[in-house]
Amino acid sequence: MPVTAIHPRIKRSLVVSAPVVRILAVLLGVLASLMIVPLGVLTLEGDPDRVAFVLSIAIVAGAACLMWFVTHGVEILLRPRQMFILTTLSWVLVSAGASLPLILGAPQLSFADAVFESISAITTTGSTVLVGIDGLSDGLKLWRGLMQWLGGIGIIVMAIAILPFLKVGGMRLFQTESSDWSDKVLPRAGGIAKASGAIYLGGTLLAMLTYYLAGMTPLDAVVHGMSSMATGGFANSDASFGVYHDRPLILWLASFFMLCGALPFVLFIRALRDTPHVLWRDQQVRGLMGLLAVVILGLTVYRVAGGVPFFEALTQVAFNVVSVVTTTGYASDDYTQWGPLVVAAFFYLTFVGGCSGSTSGGMKIFRFQIGAIMLFTQLRHLVHAQGVFAQRYNGNPLSDEVVRGVIAFSFFFFLTIAGLALGLALLGLDLVTALSGAATAVANVGPGLGPIIGPAGNFSSLPDAAKWLLSLGMLMGRLEILTVLVLLTPTFWRK
Repeated sequence: MPVTAIHPRIKRSLVVSAPVVRILAVLLGVLASLMIVPLGVLTLEGDPDRVAFVLSIAIVAGAACLMWFVTHGVEILLRPRQMFILTTLSWVLVSAGASLPLILGAPQLSFADAVFESISAITTTGSTVLVGIDGLSDGLKLWRGLMQWLGGIGIIVMAIAILPFLKVGGMRLFQTESSDWSDKVLPRAGGIAKASGAIYLGGTLLAMLTYYLAGMTPLDAVVHGMSSMATGGFANSDASFGVYHDRPLILWLASFFMLCGALPFVLFIRALRDTPHVLWRDQQVRGLMGLLAVVILGLTVYRVAGGVPFFEALTQVAFNVVSVVTTTGYASDDYTQWGPLVVAAFFYLTFVGGCSGSTSGGMKIFRFQIGAIMLFTQLRHLVHAQGVFAQRYNGNPLSDEVVRGVIAFSFFFFLTIAGLALGLALLGLDLVTALSGAATAVANVGPGLGPIIGPAGNFSSLPDAAKWLLSLGMLMGRLEILTVLVLLTPTFWRK
């Protein structure tokens, strides 16, 4: 019924939450629409998994219609407090809805496993509890790719429009006209969301086409095209990209598209409208490229010194380094067997991430760069105590607000990993599994280290409590941590 017909005692609270509920209804409607795609594939193949998708569509679409009907006539005007609630609820609700086909379908996953898998997909983390992925129905393989693809576009919109508006984690540095919503959400965000969506879709289609031409099957090309641009990491085989270990062209193509997904999509828009040089002029992009070049060169030399042929070493190192730094999580080989130096390097790379405004997770390159600027400024102050030193990033002055945001995020990022690792250790996990599992969850990378959750393993053998903790870590990492923590403060809920 319309809001005006609601009982007066609950009318006030409903009016406050109604815009949030209405937007959530739209998101659930999009989710239900996407489920039609794997349902069509399963129907054509006569696969019994189609029943699970029919039921899931009915549940999700029914909930969306009910929420839309209840909020009929509500104007979409959101304040910052509502935006914090909407951002967190949208990821939780969409992840829950996306888990239904996994609960009702052929894998017959437990509730904890299904939620873990869907949260991993929607947050584009790429960790999995599924064993025997090669034998899954085509529809379920396609659904895993679609979940990551949906999560990827959600991440882009959140990073370029929502988080700068909410002043989260230093993201104000990347505020655009579209992130200055002035309490009216949709109008200004629409333009950049459409442009980013078009580039994201175009990149995905290009990835699908090139993968197919390089020798992938149509289904593999479609799923890997979606998960590459989303920097998600879900593959159609338990061996991930290990099935293409001896096909370097595919590995290089995947490296390229993972890297594209880790670059700022706003810069893609500017490059198409203005000049391609805008990408290289960006300090984030130069930092990411420089880091990748140094690490890939160093580890390639290390592998060649160990007797591996140069081109093979370069291909494998480049693919796996790009996969971890962009937080995609594909693996073409068990790099934990490459030596202790490589294991240590990959653990450090887990925290890095790509650029702000991309689909990648992690700390993001700009926070490391700002940290370096602050460090050098402090060192100069030690020498010239009365000196005044300007701090600039990408040619613009660094405001105190941005610096505070970066410091706060960095502190809580590592504090969250430490707390999560402690919780996992209390559940009986060994140190390597607990620490790397916590890091890979919060950084949204995918595989951890060690024989259990490393690139050659998965998360299926972990206790349910550990999966719930890691699911929480994945959500907090994707939502930049502070967006979730602010909801736990009494101040947030005071009028």
